[in-house]
Amino acid sequence: MSDNLLPRIPVTELFPVVEGGCIPAKATENEPFPIRATVFREGHDAYAAEAVLIDPKGKEHSRAPMSDIAPGLDRYEAWVMPDRPGDWGFRVDSWSDPYATWRHDAAIKVDAGVDVDLMLEEGARLFERAITGTAILNPTQEPLSPEETAVLEDAAAHLRDSSRSPQQRLSAGLSSRVRAVFRAHPVRDLIGSSRTYPLQVARSRALSGAWYEIFPRSAGAFQRPDGTWVSGTLKTAATELERIADMGFDVVYLTPIHPIGVTNRKGKNNTLVALEGDPGSPYGIGAEAGGHDAIHPELGDFNDFDAFVDRARSLGMEVALDLALQCSPDHPWVKSHPEWFTTRADGSIAFAENPPKKYQDIYPLNFDNDYPGIYAAVREVLEVWISHGVTIFRVDNPHTKPVRFWQEIIADVKRTHPNIIFLAEAFTRPAMMRTLGAVGFDQSYTYFAWRTTKDEIESYLDELAHETAHVLRPTFWPTTHDILTAQMTTGGTAIFAIRALLAALGSPNWGIYSGYEFIENVQRPGFEEQNDNEKYEFRPRKWEEAESIGITKLFTLLNAARAKHPALRQLHSLKIHPTSHPGIICFSKQVPARFTESGQPDTVICVVSLDPHQGVSGTVEIDVSSLGVDAPGGLFKVVDELDGRTYTWGANNWVDLSPVTRLGHVFSVEPATDFDPWTSGH
Repeated sequence: MSDNLLPRIPVTELFPVVEGGCIPAKATENEPFPIRATVFREGHDAYAAEAVLIDPKGKEHSRAPMSDIAPGLDRYEAWVMPDRPGDWGFRVDSWSDPYATWRHDAAIKVDAGVDVDLMLEEGARLFERAITGTAILNPTQEPLSPEETAVLEDAAAHLRDSSRSPQQRLSAGLSSRVRAVFRAHPVRDLIGSSRTYPLQVARSRALSGAWYEIFPRSAGAFQRPDGTWVSGTLKTAATELERIADMGFDVVYLTPIHPIGVTNRKGKNNTLVALEGDPGSPYGIGAEAGGHDAIHPELGDFNDFDAFVDRARSLGMEVALDLALQCSPDHPWVKSHPEWFTTRADGSIAFAENPPKKYQDIYPLNFDNDYPGIYAAVREVLEVWISHGVTIFRVDNPHTKPVRFWQEIIADVKRTHPNIIFLAEAFTRPAMMRTLGAVGFDQSYTYFAWRTTKDEIESYLDELAHETAHVLRPTFWPTTHDILTAQMTTGGTAIFAIRALLAALGSPNWGIYSGYEFIENVQRPGFEEQNDNEKYEFRPRKWEEAESIGITKLFTLLNAARAKHPALRQLHSLKIHPTSHPGIICFSKQVPARFTESGQPDTVICVVSLDPHQGVSGTVEIDVSSLGVDAPGGLFKVVDELDGRTYTWGANNWVDLSPVTRLGHVFSVEPATDFDPWTSGH
C-alpha cells in the first residue's frame, strides 16, 4: 500500500507543518500549542480524531481528543504540551466512532418507535465489543478496567431488559457513566493515521526572557580633566549586574566586545571623521589586536569575561553576545583572506552600502566567494564564545547573509550544543523574517516598535500568536541602540511606560536598551535613533538618579508578574478583548488547568492605555464563558499585579487610565474558591 494514501477517515491540511514537513515546526517545553487538521468522512456515520504527540524517543507522549472549531468546515483542533526539549513529532489519528453513531441513531429511532429492539440490541453488542477490546481494523484497541467493564456490562443488560420501557432501556446506554467510559476508551473502528510531522521543541528561554542590553565600555567610563576618556571594562560592567538582576531581567545582552578598527572609524553620531579619542562603533569589528574571537584590550581579557559570565549566572542571568558578521578594514581576515570580500573594478574592497547610506568602516563578507572557508571561520568563532559561557547569540542583520548559511550553521551548532539560542535581528521583509525563524533562529526581532495604534497593535498581537508562532518566536523592544521611533519623542515618561507595558505583557520575550530608565528620547536629526548615540561614544549613566523617574520600579513589577504567571511567558493563547475607547487595549493570556502544576488555570488580563498625554475611560468586554474561568453569577475576582488591589469583574467593566494615576492593569484571575462576588471589593 502506498504511503501517500490517506487514512480510511481522511485527515488533511495539518497544522503546524512547515514546507510539507521538510522543516520542523517550532514548539517550546511546557508551553501548550494547538494541532489542527481537517477531518471528514463519507456518509453520515460519526467519526473522531486525536492529536498524538511523539517524544524524542519515538514513543507516544500524549493523546488529545480533537474538537470541531469551525462547524461546517470540518476543522478540528487539540492542544498539547511537550515537557522537554528535543526532536519531537506529531500526527493525527482518525477513526469511525460507533458509539457516537449508535447514540445518535438510537435516540432518533427509539423516540420514533422504529426498529427499537434492533437498535437496543446493536447497542448491547457494541458494549460487548468495547469490553473485549474488539474494534474493526484496529488491533491496538486498549482494554477496560474492571470498574469500566462492570459499567458497560450493567448497561448492556439494561438495554436487553424487555421488562423496562424502551426509553428506560435507552437511557441506560446514554448514561453519564457510560459516556465517561467511551470518552476514556473510545471504540476506534477503522483507525488510521496521518504521517508524522517533525517538531523542534526548544528550552523555555528560547521563548521567554527579559533582556537588558548594555555597552560594556560605557559602564564605569569616565572623562579626565583634560577631556580624554577612560573606557569602562568588563570588570566595571560586572558591578552593574546586580542592579539589572534586581529588576528581574534574566538575560544580559552585550553589544560587540571585540577590537574596533581604526581605518575609516566613525566619530560622534556617525560622522565620517573620528576625532582623537573617539572609541568608534563596536560594529566595526577587527584590528591589530584581533577579530571576532578576541576582546578589545580596553575591556579586559578572557579571564575578565569569564568572571562576568560567572557573576551573571550567580544572579540567575544568561549572557547574550552580539554576533555581527562584518569586518573593519583592519580585521585580520582582510589580510589573510581577501577573497572573502567583494573586490571592485579599481581593486578596492567594497564597503557596506544601503544606498544612500554608506558604512565606510565595514566590509561585508561575500559568502559566494569561499563559502566553506567563511563557514569554518564563523563556526570556530561561535565555539570560542560558547566555550566561555555564552548561551545566546543576538545575530546582527542576518537577512544580509544567505538563509542557507544560517540553516546549516545553526543546526551544526545545536548538534553539539542544543541549548544555544539564536536571536535574529532582522527588520526586513516579512517573508525573510519568517524564513529565518523557520530555518533555525529561535527568536526574532519584530515590527513592534512601529505598531502604535490600537488596530495595529491588536492585529500584530493576533498575527504573532496565531499565524506565525510555529515558525517565529517574537521579541518586543520599545527602543534599541539603533531604533528610537517618533512616538517615543513625545509623551515623556508616560509613553516609555506604555511601551514597556505592551512589550513585557504582549510578548513572552522582551528587551530594554540601557538608558531607557532616563527617558532618552531625543532623535538624531533625520534618523530614527538616539542623538549622541552610544554606538559612537561613551555613555556612562548615574543609575541612582533613575529611581525618581519610576521606570525601574515598573520593570521590576512587570518582570515579577511574568515570573509568577506562566501565562505571560507563553505565546499561543493570546485573546483580544473589545474596548469602547480607541486609546484602550485589552488582551488576556491563559494556561489551562490541565497544563498547570496547581491544577488551576493561570489567566491574566492586561489593560493598557495607549495615550501618554491624557486620561482615557471606557468599557472592557469579556466573554466570560470563552475565558474559561469559574465565574459564579457571571462575576470573578481579579488582582492587579502592579499594586495588589482587588476588583470584581464580569462581562462589562469600566476602566479609568491616565498618565497621572495609572496607565495599565495586569489582572490575575483568582480561583472561585471562597469567592463571594456580591461581597468582594470593587
